Amino acid sequence: MPPALPPLRIGNASGFYGDRFDAMREMLTGGELDVLTGDYLAELTMLILGRDRLKDPGAGYARTFLRQLEECLGLARERGVRIVANAGGLNPVGLADAVRRLADRLGVPVRVAHVEGDDLTAAHPGSLAAHAYLGGFGIAACLREGADIVVTGRVTDAALVTGPGAAHFGWGPGDHDRLAGAVVAGHVLECGAQATGGNYAFFHEKAHDLDRLRRPGFPLAELHEDGTCVITKHPGTGGFVDVGTVTAQLLYETAGARYAGPDVTARLDTVRLTQDGPDRVRVEGVRGEAPPPTLKVGVNRLGGFRGEVAFVLTGLDIEAKAALVRAQMTEALAKSPPTEVRWDLVRTDRPDATTEETASALLRLVVRDRDQEVVGRALGGAAVELALASYPGFHVVAPPGKGSPYGVFEDVYVPHDAVAHVAVLHDGRRVPVPSAHDTAVLDDVPVPALPEPLPPSPTRRAPLGLVAGARSGDKGGNANVGVWVRTDAAWRWLAHELTADRFRQLIPESRELKVTRHVLPGLRALNFVVEGILGEGVAAQHRFDPQAKALGEWLRSRHLDIPEILL
Repeated sequence: MPPALPPLRIGNASGFYGDRFDAMREMLTGGELDVLTGDYLAELTMLILGRDRLKDPGAGYARTFLRQLEECLGLARERGVRIVANAGGLNPVGLADAVRRLADRLGVPVRVAHVEGDDLTAAHPGSLAAHAYLGGFGIAACLREGADIVVTGRVTDAALVTGPGAAHFGWGPGDHDRLAGAVVAGHVLECGAQATGGNYAFFHEKAHDLDRLRRPGFPLAELHEDGTCVITKHPGTGGFVDVGTVTAQLLYETAGARYAGPDVTARLDTVRLTQDGPDRVRVEGVRGEAPPPTLKVGVNRLGGFRGEVAFVLTGLDIEAKAALVRAQMTEALAKSPPTEVRWDLVRTDRPDATTEETASALLRLVVRDRDQEVVGRALGGAAVELALASYPGFHVVAPPGKGSPYGVFEDVYVPHDAVAHVAVLHDGRRVPVPSAHDTAVLDDVPVPALPEPLPPSPTRRAPLGLVAGARSGDKGGNANVGVWVRTDAAWRWLAHELTADRFRQLIPESRELKVTRHVLPGLRALNFVVEGILGEGVAAQHRFDPQAKALGEWLRSRHLDIPEILL
């Protein structure tokens, strides 16, 4: 047998459009790398880029990426690091051309390729942007043909790792276990510093070392030929990598045991994590299955216009003040009623407060309608006219605006062969990427056996977060909340205590919604999917926390009867 190839060191320099600008330079100068990836796209980003493209047909890509390359292109070339990024957004060919012009101006000889075929907007009339989530084999084709930089449009976040892995190790579509290992690595890397201590539930345990917490470094994966990897970071950078930070990121924006993508379905219930030294976590055992027979397509539409007024209620009689202004506004808006009206009273006030701000509550009125006039001038006029005719102390946080457009996100699915996945090489050749020929319908795995419950023992009323971590996020109109614990004893308690019904009790917003619990014993974790809690997606701003980023922290703050032996 030929000797095993050395591991491929793949780093990440961006978890979203707007992430730390100097991360690209930090990753290129901080240690050895073979490939540097950047994830710039999210559901909301596609809507933003779509609106950019309405103003300028040549726009539609992440301009930050170009500015980063202006500083770092020569450095990447000098160090032999290839760059793979989905910064192409809605216009990968436009970004590829812009990178070539930049390279010519800087005098840096690089071969630039791009991946296209994800744009299905024409097939979805009325959409602002409709894009299929492509896999990594288009990226692999570009790299195999010598590209130094590969830019893509909408690919899965994990494709930024499966593509380089397939190119380097020669994996094919049937190498399910290897591809699944790369998918897990890619999912851990995709959100940047979330794998190195950012947004981490147990951050307070590192509070003694604020220097490390203040500026976490970005993660990298040492990916092996068999699909296993080690998650780590450059020496001397901030943050930390341990089993907890990797578990948290594994649970982020996932659902059940099967994590499906266009290249492979990864079985999250087979993942094994072990600490492999300081800031090193080994990821092993990942099993893969054939991908599902359809590709996900994210469809973004303009849903209408949104207006908001936040009334400040100070001091005594908060509920009565809220009732008065609500009745006044309801009467005023009845002349031209908005399609949707939502009121939220946020009790930030405290009794006998020592500052006016802490004596005040906020009453938020949010309205939506297809007519901008209804949520703009009509709303603002109704609110302003009450300035001298409503509750004592009347004022608002900011003057009402003219109403801003909001988007609606929808998932649809198409067969693999409905998409013309193409790798456009640096020399202009167009290489079609075959559709997946081996697919399997995505079914839920059987619910695994639960551990033996803890024997009866004294309990104490306390926050869940004293024993459990959580991370939450959005997928269209749904939210997921991953909850995990760090000991077998805590798992024996959590697995039986935190049922879907108990989740609904703790999170009242979910009581009328479908909540599905998925059990992942290997991670000592439960993953809850709450359907519809985010309305029509993040761009619609349906709730106070439109991406459910803090839903898990709210859950951790809720009190339960917890066995004292766990506290």
